[in-house]
Order: sequence, then C-alpha cells, then structure tokens
Amino acid sequence: MKRTSTILPLLLCLTSTFAFGQGAGTKAGDLSHEEDEKGIKQTLRRCVDAWNRHDANAFSMAFVEDADFTNVVGMSAHGRTEIEAFHARMFATNFKDSQLAMPDTKIRFITPDVAAVDVWWEMMGAKSRDGQEIPLRKGLLNVIMTRSSGQWLITVMHNMDLPQQAAPCV
Repeated sequence: MKRTSTILPLLLCLTSTFAFGQGAGTKAGDLSHEEDEKGIKQTLRRCVDAWNRHDANAFSMAFVEDADFTNVVGMSAHGRTEIEAFHARMFATNFKDSQLAMPDTKIRFITPDVAAVDVWWEMMGAKSRDGQEIPLRKGLLNVIMTRSSGQWLITVMHNMDLPQQAAPCV
C-alpha cells in the first residue's frame, strides 16, 4: 500500500508537468503562432538590414530597452544604449565592410509572449584587427524575444561562431 501511495502522487505530478509543457511550446505549422513568427522574422530582418547598412542605432532598435547582448568572444553590452555604442565601434572598424545573411531560423514559443529563437548567420567582408579579410564566417545566435505592445523585440542575444561542419538542426 505504501508503494502505491508514493507512486500515485509522482504520476500525477509528471502528468501535470507534461500537460503544462505541451501547451507552452509550439509545433511547426501551428496557425496560432503564424503571425507571431512573421513578427519575429520581421524584427530579425530589420536587424540584419541595419547591420548591412552599418547603422548601429537602427540595429539597437531591434532590442528591448534593457536587453543583454554577448558576442562570439564573450564581450557583452547591457541596454539598448550600450548595444548601440558597442556596435558603432565595430561598424567603424572590423565590420565596416561586412555583410550579414540569415539563412535559417528556428522558433520555439515558451509562452505566447516569449520565444526562444535560433538564428543561423553567415558573414562576408569582416576584417581581423590587422586589417586582413576574414573568410566566410558562419555562426548561431541564441535569442530570447519578447512581445510587448504587439511588437517582438530581442531581450537576450548570445552569438557564437560555428565550426565549418556544423549545420542547422532539423
């Protein structure tokens, strides 16, 4: 009897957790998230377009006011103002001729107003500190985006370079 009384609450807890977790995410093709996915991708495209114009102000506007950004070497900036200043320096130097592309994204809704987004990126035209052109770079952005007043903005962005053999998860 003691064994049954211990297992039953555990099963109820696991069942409740599973049911709650199923509602928090989304499956591909979920129509309820179609417009949200469009909004997320639109914000990301604005971010890429601003990068390609080397416009740090426009780039920073894709972020919430108190966002956090971390680049591929672990340097970080907090808040839209710092993110803008950080990128203004980079756009004036190493990335002034760079062009960014976003070939793939994967979106997972954590709640209706919070999404975890993986963004695979490619970059040409970046230069090393000594002015040498860097060959094609590929990387991954791990992004948390939040919806506020109907607009999806970046709350946290972590960037990483990917090894040549890495490919998007399917």
